[in-house]
Amino acid sequence: MAKISKVMVGESLVGDGNEVAHVDLLIGPRGSAVETAFCNALTNNKDGFTSLLAVIAPNLQCKPNTVMFNKVTIKGAKQAVQMFGPAQHAVAKAVQDSVADGTIPANEADDVFICVGVFIHWDAADDAKIQKYNYEATKEAIQRAVAGTPTAA
Repeated sequence: MAKISKVMVGESLVGDGNEVAHVDLLIGPRGSAVETAFCNALTNNKDGFTSLLAVIAPNLQCKPNTVMFNKVTIKGAKQAVQMFGPAQHAVAKAVQDSVADGTIPANEADDVFICVGVFIHWDAADDAKIQKYNYEATKEAIQRAVAGTPTAA
């Protein structure tokens, strides 16, 4: 039986200061609402709200297929470059490492979709911290989603 067989939700807040990372995440199998959300996110960009595929490096998309979207309006090139640079790499690397460590089974990776909401503060300046904190937040959000934590009980 598949480990990721339904829509799962994860969240994580990591870091401090203007580089703090807050990730909201959906993960689900092919045919789920997450696949629909993935497709809608990639095709419905609006001014200041842009979605992008998570890539480890140019032309190296992570698996499972992962789309990122910003949680606050991107108002300038600086924020856009931070989203398309350190945050994008961090999210993709966290997804790939979650497959490598078995959190996401490798045999399910081609049939799972992930949507990641990323917060980048308008005054964030340290790209290394943006990358570190977003990596940790994405990794933790995936772990929580797959484990079903926290629980209501």
